[in-house]
Amino acid sequence: MSVTEQPMKFNRPPPELIDRLRGASNVTIITGAGMSAESGVPTFRDASVGLWAKFDPYALASPSGWKEDRSRVWAWYEWRRGLVSRTVPNAGHYAIAQLAESLARNEGNEGKLTLITQNVDDLHERAGSLGALHVHGSLFEPRCSACGRQSQFVTEPPKEPIEHIAPPRCGHCGGYVRPGVVWFGEDLPTGLWHQAVRSARGCDVMLVVGTSGVVRPISDLPRLARENGVWVCEINPRATEVSKYANISWQVTAAIGLPQLVAARTISGG
Repeated sequence: MSVTEQPMKFNRPPPELIDRLRGASNVTIITGAGMSAESGVPTFRDASVGLWAKFDPYALASPSGWKEDRSRVWAWYEWRRGLVSRTVPNAGHYAIAQLAESLARNEGNEGKLTLITQNVDDLHERAGSLGALHVHGSLFEPRCSACGRQSQFVTEPPKEPIEHIAPPRCGHCGGYVRPGVVWFGEDLPTGLWHQAVRSARGCDVMLVVGTSGVVRPISDLPRLARENGVWVCEINPRATEVSKYANISWQVTAAIGLPQLVAARTISGG
């Protein structure tokens, strides 16, 4: 399997990337924390500041941490939900939604763009993307820790960090409602993961945007794509673990690069 020898620095979208995207009818995009960071959403570890800096991340994002202190874990996630709620999608989020609409319009069949995100925020949805595969869950989809049913928030998130907030109870079984994210030590949702794998193997072009490529099993998807003959482009301001599987590594941020790419594809006739 051939790999990229060096990341390629372009002020504008690489010509081959434009051509590949123009000719593609089935595109998969994987987004990571770097994309949301451009909107001001702190990465998981960057969120461990101030009050939360004194806690081990595992104590805030694991089944054992939940068992030890549910109100502390709930408070941390409510604080993060509040942070995300006060941010807005960036130009990269809107470009992905625009690309999906363009592909559906040109091919006459929705679903030609599959969006796989590691991010637990709702910025893709607020930018207009439909059906994103949130393989790590969502801050906005709490569920019962006992029966697993989807639940609802009963209060607004705090604007300032609060160390303890009692989680609500499930209206069905009375169990404690937990954050709807995948914690350390938990498996990814089986159905979503299988969809992600099928998409990685079956697409024409894969874009890997704003992710370091070190979190498994999502980091396996670019490799699976290359093994199945998919053309892979990494979009990231620096080289990462993804680079070795990419046909091209375009060193640019999502908010700058993706709008340029979508515009160039459109001008080129896609």
